[in-house]
Amino acid sequence: ALLDEFGKILAGGYKDKVDPRLTEEQHNEVCKELAGRVVKRKKFDAELGYVKYSASRRKHIVIMSFPIFEKVIMIVAEPNVNIDRLAFRIIEKLGRQWGEFFGE
Repeated sequence: ALLDEFGKILAGGYKDKVDPRLTEEQHNEVCKELAGRVVKRKKFDAELGYVKYSASRRKHIVIMSFPIFEKVIMIVAEPNVNIDRLAFRIIEKLGRQWGEFFGE
């Protein structure tokens, strides 16, 4: 899903036949919290560099966030996913903004 800086869903959502495990209200709260964390992390960009992605592995699900300008791409995946491999594939698809990830 594509989120704005307040966690409002702008595009996307769960694929068909995927059990979201959360009510719509809970899902919206997760989106707001995730977007808030992304915004808070930006205050350290000058000292630490920008965040390329962040991931939380839970027992039943993995939630990943990819800040892109003033928006956030939120990915929800199965708990057995290889987080770094998936992140690399997603960053590759995001394009040239992420060139530093590849050492360019």
